[in-house]
Amino acid sequence: MSPTDDFTKIKVGKFTVGIVGLQEALEETAQKEFSSDEEIADHLLQVLKKKNYVPPKSEADHARAFLREYKKFKGEPFEMEKPQGLEVKILGPGCPNCEKLEQMIFRVMADSNIAGDVEHVRDLTEIANYGLVPTPALVINGEIKSSGRLPQERQVIQWLKEALEDQYIGESK
Repeated sequence: MSPTDDFTKIKVGKFTVGIVGLQEALEETAQKEFSSDEEIADHLLQVLKKKNYVPPKSEADHARAFLREYKKFKGEPFEMEKPQGLEVKILGPGCPNCEKLEQMIFRVMADSNIAGDVEHVRDLTEIANYGLVPTPALVINGEIKSSGRLPQERQVIQWLKEALEDQYIGESK
């Protein structure tokens, strides 16, 4: 297996980062006994720091993200981190409508001068984490806004602006 074979993108704080060796670390950790989530998080942090650069100031964020990925791996309930910044996901294996939705999102965000993290999720296992969702689906800040169809551009703009407003209101509380 080459080093790039086990490369996984995960959300750490407000950033999407690539982690080498995550799958192997999760499998190895699942074989051990730990008495707390903190021990699991610390173990994963120590193992994964050997293959990945983890800035000292973000170790706590990485440990939380690694624990979240571990719980997903084990099929245990986990807390989704509240998105920091605008997070847009297109769910779909790559069908023509999925690709059209992705291009629409990039165009709408560029034309409206809206910045955010856009990810096209093609992995069927990850899509299944959202439940039984017809594709293409549009997820904005963790909320499914559209599924099984291409939404109108004006509706997408409205959803994006509402998500930004909700975030701004939430930060000012």
